[in-house]
Amino acid sequence: MSFARALFTVSGFTMLSRMAGFVRDTLTATFLGAGFQADAFFVAQRLPNLFRSLFAEGAFSAAFVPLYTKETEVNGEKAAQEFADHALAMLIALLTPFTILMIAAMPWVIRVMAPGFHDEPEKYALAVTYSQITFPYLLLISITALQSGVLNARGRFGPGAAAPIMLNIVLIAGLYLAHIFGWETGRTLAIATTISGGVQAGWLAISCWRARAVLHLVRPRLSQSTRTLFRQIGPGAVGAGAAQINLLLTTILASTLPTGAVSYLYYADRLNQLPLGILGIAVATTLLPLLSRHEAHGDKEKVQHFVSRAIEFCLILGLPAAVGLGIAAQPIIQTLFEHGRFTHADTLATAATLSVYALGVPAFLLSKVFASRFFSRQDTRTPVRIAMICMATNVGIALLLLGPMAHIGMAMATTCASWLNAALLYLALRKRGDTLGDAALKRRLVPIISSAIGMGLVAAFVLRQTAFLFENHAFWSQIGALTAIIGLSSVAYAVLLSLTGAVKLRDFAGLVGKQQD
Repeated sequence: MSFARALFTVSGFTMLSRMAGFVRDTLTATFLGAGFQADAFFVAQRLPNLFRSLFAEGAFSAAFVPLYTKETEVNGEKAAQEFADHALAMLIALLTPFTILMIAAMPWVIRVMAPGFHDEPEKYALAVTYSQITFPYLLLISITALQSGVLNARGRFGPGAAAPIMLNIVLIAGLYLAHIFGWETGRTLAIATTISGGVQAGWLAISCWRARAVLHLVRPRLSQSTRTLFRQIGPGAVGAGAAQINLLLTTILASTLPTGAVSYLYYADRLNQLPLGILGIAVATTLLPLLSRHEAHGDKEKVQHFVSRAIEFCLILGLPAAVGLGIAAQPIIQTLFEHGRFTHADTLATAATLSVYALGVPAFLLSKVFASRFFSRQDTRTPVRIAMICMATNVGIALLLLGPMAHIGMAMATTCASWLNAALLYLALRKRGDTLGDAALKRRLVPIISSAIGMGLVAAFVLRQTAFLFENHAFWSQIGALTAIIGLSSVAYAVLLSLTGAVKLRDFAGLVGKQQD
């Protein structure tokens, strides 16, 4: 499979997942709103997702895939399979007692995660209960992440990218069941979250069986390869999960603000995650095994080529996404979420947050590319050192802006930390002698940026002309206006890319058809 085709395979499935996620978020906003029950559930959901990003998807993507790829290249598939089996056994042996301990300690954990909740007993009690229900999701999704890593290293990217769709389907079903039978919405969502982890693990187990890469449950044993894996997981966890750690720190500070702040940040981040998820996951998933393979063979020319194409991919799709989200934040939020218990005041607060988050989209995507370069060398320590600097910066800026800007200040701190992370990773790679942009990328850089600016001007013009359609709060007129904004600005961007020479159809077709090896 070509690099571009792999990117679009992962992006396509992630897009389907995000579309299902939007349906889920719209229903959540309608049935749950932005009150104390919503704040409690979003905190409960963030906790297992944080550890998932740190110890499962983030750490295993950063540490497991390069080691598994190297094991396959050097010692063959049988040795690689044994390595994966022992990694699974150690994962279960470590995470099972950890999950039990966290569930028991949840009342104290929530005091740390959301200290502001302690002053509101009902919200605090709900957050503890919901978190105890959702935390087993960590163990289940960690198994899924390992299975996905095996498939990705074998060049099968579709099943892992499709797994999050199951999460959204289960949560949507839970929302409807709660609405129909009158169940407590927050509790039902918490239960559905954990159930979705089992569904995803089952889906990946079937995919591994079809790929003849079934993981076997063996007795835990620390082989040399698993020792190396778990040595790298610690720094790899922080490096790959820096964004989630920043979100956690933001949640802790936001919990001290009036009710609704946590929800505003959650809804804004969900929309911001559209480009971050679709593009960031695609780049990290496909680029890491590819770079690991060429790094193992010492082919520096191909490493530079694919890093350049990944940067190009991030800029061509990431810049217009950032511009579009920033300009059209309010109509997007209003159209998707302003129904039921989600008010117009909630729309204004969430839209302002989204506009600030959008500024960090390009930085986040570029960080994925730069971090993959380190991870392909099995260097997980440099990204973690940089991540620690960025986390300290995030907290410092958030504390400064907490008073004057409230929840918007939290988003600004996250955005600043994202840009600092990208800049420091880039400088560290340059210091090591890495050339991160070939001639083709340098030639296309200015046209890509110019095209994104032009698209933004078109989006702002169409938004101004259709503003009256959002004032009457008629859903279908809002859908039509939003479709016009997105559609016309997208067409304008495609035309500008062609006119400036940033992207040519024949080059794109050749890239898609070219084999990645």
